[in-house]
Amino acid sequence: MTKAKNIGMGYKPQKEEMEENKDKHDPFFGKSKIHGRTFTGVIIKKGSHRTVTVEWPRTHFDKKYERYEKRRTRVKAHNPDSISADVGDRVTIVETSPISKTKKFIIVKIEQK
Repeated sequence: MTKAKNIGMGYKPQKEEMEENKDKHDPFFGKSKIHGRTFTGVIIKKGSHRTVTVEWPRTHFDKKYERYEKRRTRVKAHNPDSISADVGDRVTIVETSPISKTKKFIIVKIEQK
């Protein structure tokens, strides 16, 4: 049994203990440290091995036409075993040191199923 550690920034683990954790990038039970920017978005796709794609909308002002247009931001994030979010879930992701070439965020909380 491994106890969850306090990762700071006001985030609490969803599970207090885990049997065995082989995920070294888990912020609560592994060695990853979180820092930097925080975003909230929806999981739109589950990729390979503990990877999800998170998307959130934003508005961009077009100076030429003096109007706002809708745009979206998509990033890949690590989905730890202790959280295991699914497609359609609204999640909070936090920046961390690079896990792979494209993954630089970790899911720390499921806001809404």
